[in-house]
Amino acid sequence: MTSPAHRTSHERLLTALTPLLAAESRAEAPAAGMEAGDLEQAVWLRLLERLQEDGPPEHPADWLRRAVRAEARRARRASARERPYRGEPAQEAQRSPEHSALVAERRRTLRAAVRRTPGRCPRLLAAMLHPDDPTYREIAGALGISQGSLGPMRSRCLGCLRRMLAAEVPAPVARGRVP
Repeated sequence: MTSPAHRTSHERLLTALTPLLAAESRAEAPAAGMEAGDLEQAVWLRLLERLQEDGPPEHPADWLRRAVRAEARRARRASARERPYRGEPAQEAQRSPEHSALVAERRRTLRAAVRRTPGRCPRLLAAMLHPDDPTYREIAGALGISQGSLGPMRSRCLGCLRRMLAAEVPAPVARGRVP
């Protein structure tokens, strides 16, 4: 616990640093690919952790500038590692009739493959694809099996379905490459 005197000095420090943090965050955020408010929050969190553990920095303004730049670098590294999901068309194309037809065809292909799976798999996979999104307990009750065996059975059925669909649907080809 901090004493009232420390709390007051921390409040004064935070009040004094607020405009500097806002300005530094606005300057660094665009290059980091993040919102200035998100960058501010990350630095505030870092400062509050520091205040709890080590007390206030010796040169608060310098520390704050370094912290903003460090958080911006961390965000840039993280965004460089992120990759968008493949295979999904842009938002604008999702409203087109062509997109609707492709989605409907994918669903038909999937449901036809589900019906061809062996054993209890068609019922299990159909339950998992149900629009009401039933729980494992509900699916196990409907199929008359224990909830504990549902996970392994689901894994086997999905593996079977994956192999069936892999044989039917060609693998995506990178743009510009000829198969």
